[in-house]
Amino acid sequence: MNILTFDIEDWYCHDVESGNKEWNKLECRIYEGVDKILESLAERNLKGTFFVVGWLAEHHPAAIRKIADAGHQIGCHTYQHELLTNFDKKALFEDTCKAKSLIEDTIGKEIIAFRAPAFSITKDNLYAFDVLGELGFKIDCSIFPTTRDYGGMPNYGASEPRILEHNGYQFKEFPISPATVLGKEIVFSGGGYFRLFPYWLIKRLTASQDYTMTYFHPSDFDPDQPDMTHLSISRRIKNKIGLKSAYGKYLKYLDDFEFVNLETAVGMIDWGKCPKIVL
Repeated sequence: MNILTFDIEDWYCHDVESGNKEWNKLECRIYEGVDKILESLAERNLKGTFFVVGWLAEHHPAAIRKIADAGHQIGCHTYQHELLTNFDKKALFEDTCKAKSLIEDTIGKEIIAFRAPAFSITKDNLYAFDVLGELGFKIDCSIFPTTRDYGGMPNYGASEPRILEHNGYQFKEFPISPATVLGKEIVFSGGGYFRLFPYWLIKRLTASQDYTMTYFHPSDFDPDQPDMTHLSISRRIKNKIGLKSAYGKYLKYLDDFEFVNLETAVGMIDWGKCPKIVL
């Protein structure tokens, strides 16, 4: 099972270091990015799941409606792509409630799927699942079952779909899917990892797994996006690496494997026989 998901955020949303949220003063590239992705899927009759930042639904609703009108599943990616580790429970509830309401008002449909920016649910902010449960989310894609810069849960214990339970709330959890290479867990199926690794390796690792969760961004396929010169050198390199070749690799990926969105994947799994993880 290969699951096709996209995090719908513009190039400036990747700035999680400076705290600059005056996005309306920055160049908007989301329309071109969304069009590029939608065209690639329409040509192949594929459906994806799109996790949308609420600020974009508020300020650029036409781009979000275009995704929904094409028949793709919409999920929530918080209001302004803030790391969940920056919120206490009350602030997280307010942020996510605002985002969910804006997105639902934009597309005219309830949304039940969530992904945390930068997979920033960790063992130290599990109250995030209380918030998601209170807001009616049923599907989560926030678990990154190895280490990473801004999140990660290396002791989660699974890299395939599971029932996740926390304080009585249950979710159909679809984690990121690392692969083991030379004894080390690496993630290859989205973001900077996908842009960095050669396609032959991505293809081999995907073929070796029964479950792969992808996570692409419009900016992954935009080599002309502005450079955020105020960021650290390491973060600037990570934002820019592999941009020129990523879209070509992505198109090959779509052609070489079968993909479904989360909505279809949920229906393919016998959840009654699925193991449960209690956090």
